Amino acid sequence: MSTDTGTAFTQALWEEITPIFEAIVDHPFLAGIADGSLPPERFVYFVEQDRLYLRAYSRALSYTAGHAEDPGDTAVFTGSASNAIAVEAGMHRELLSGLGADPEASREELSPSGELYVQTILSQTARGPFADALASVLACFWIYAEVGKEMKQKGSPEPSYQRWLDTYGDPRFAETVAQVLAIVERVGAESSESQRERFAAIFARGCRLEWMFWDCAWREETWPI
Repeated sequence: MSTDTGTAFTQALWEEITPIFEAIVDHPFLAGIADGSLPPERFVYFVEQDRLYLRAYSRALSYTAGHAEDPGDTAVFTGSASNAIAVEAGMHRELLSGLGADPEASREELSPSGELYVQTILSQTARGPFADALASVLACFWIYAEVGKEMKQKGSPEPSYQRWLDTYGDPRFAETVAQVLAIVERVGAESSESQRERFAAIFARGCRLEWMFWDCAWREETWPI
């Protein structure tokens, strides 16, 4: 775990999902980004889907902020919600344009896997409590930070792919994730064993959904009917 808090609860969480993370970084979609062989239409599909996902994720982060009792926690998640909107408006448009796709003509329907991910995080974060909401949004923070750190070292010969890697390998993003992990550690320390087990299960499900999101882009998944 490279985004290391050096503390027991987060360490245990990461150890449990390590096989999922390894499957993510070994996925042909991400391998194709690293060596530049990923067909551009699959990356366009991913970016179009990610635009739609981030709209929902921003709402999920706002819900999470609403459940927080600590003003500092609220600030972390409201700030992240604003940043998710900025990424959609900025980087995604830049990536689509750089690959010859029209940002104004992009898909406006989530894939089945994307819809499952969105509905999962929205329902969990809307209901709360704070610990459940935090566990639900954690995978996107943590997995992207680790993928960005690992893959930025490899780089990509395709400029658009490298631009994407640079965003999630940015030290400023790592700082935000470190703040979130500190909150996670505190929540874990304040929780019972059964609550920590529930947190771990929700987080692990989010990690599986992250894998599914990249896999659906690799397959250019469509609705069967």
